[in-house]
Amino acid sequence: MTPSRRVASYLWVLPSVAVLFALVIYPLLFSLSSSFRLWNLQTSPKPLGFVGLGNYKQVLQTTPFLSALRNTLVLSFLGTFIEFWFGIGIALLLNSGLKGTRVFRSLLIMPTTIAPIVAGFLFRYMYYERGGLITWLLQAVHFPIPPQGVLGSSQTALAAIALADIWQWTPFFAIVLYASLLAIPDDVLEAAVVDGASGIAMFLWVTLPTIARTAVIVIMIRFMQLFNMFDLVLVLTHGGPGTASRTLSFNLYQSGLVDYNIGVAAAMTWLIVLIVTVLINVYARIAFRNWEW
Repeated sequence: MTPSRRVASYLWVLPSVAVLFALVIYPLLFSLSSSFRLWNLQTSPKPLGFVGLGNYKQVLQTTPFLSALRNTLVLSFLGTFIEFWFGIGIALLLNSGLKGTRVFRSLLIMPTTIAPIVAGFLFRYMYYERGGLITWLLQAVHFPIPPQGVLGSSQTALAAIALADIWQWTPFFAIVLYASLLAIPDDVLEAAVVDGASGIAMFLWVTLPTIARTAVIVIMIRFMQLFNMFDLVLVLTHGGPGTASRTLSFNLYQSGLVDYNIGVAAAMTWLIVLIVTVLINVYARIAFRNWEW
C-alpha cells in the first residue's frame, strides 16, 4: 500500500473513531476520573479533590449496594431462566403446526412493543389491593396476600417485579427461538425420526443442540438487560419497601440523580461494570468453549 493510500484509509476511518471516542471512550474515562474525586453537586458544581478509593468504600459502607446486588442477581438469573424455558415452550407450540399460529404470533409480539415504564403502570394497577386483576386472581386460588399488598411487602415485591418482566419479555425468547426452530433442516429431523428419536429425546438430542447457538446469545443479551433493570422498579416499588426490591440501577439513580453525589455514583458505575464483565466472561467461557468459529 502506497503512503497516500494509507493516509487516505486513515482519513476514512477517522470520523468513526472520533464519534466512538466522543460517545463511548470519553464518558468512560470521565466517569473513571470522577470516581476518585469528592464531588457532590449539593456542595459544589466542581470536584473538590482527590479521595482515592474513598468513594468506593462509601458505596459499600453507606449505600445498600450489597442488598441491591443480591436483588439484581436474583432478578437476572431467575428472570432469564424462566423466560427462556417459557419462551422455548411457546416456540415449540408454534412450530407444532397449531391452528391460529399467525394470529398468535401477532398477539405474542405485542408485549415487547410496550415501553417498560408503561408495562410497569399496567401491572401496578393490576396489583392494587382492591380491584386489581392479579390480586383478585391470587385471592381466587387462596394465595395469602400480605396486608400491605403485593407491592408493599418485602416478601412479594421482588417477585411482583419479576412477574411483570416475565410477561413482557418471554415473547422475545419465543419469537427468536421460533425463528431458530424454523431454520432446522428437514433432513436432520427426518434422520432423527428414522433413528428412533421422538418426544423428549428429539428435543434433548436434536432440537436443543441445533438451536443452542441462538439460545446462548439470546440468554446473554437478556441477562445483561435484566441486570440493568430500572423502569419497572421505579414505577412498581421505587426500590421498596425499604431496600427489598432495590436493584443496582435504581441504587445508581438514587446516588447520582437524587442525592447528586457524582463521585459515589461514578464509583458505583465502575463496580457494576466490573461485576457484569466478570459474569459475562465466566458465562462466555462456559457457553462458548466447544464452539468452532
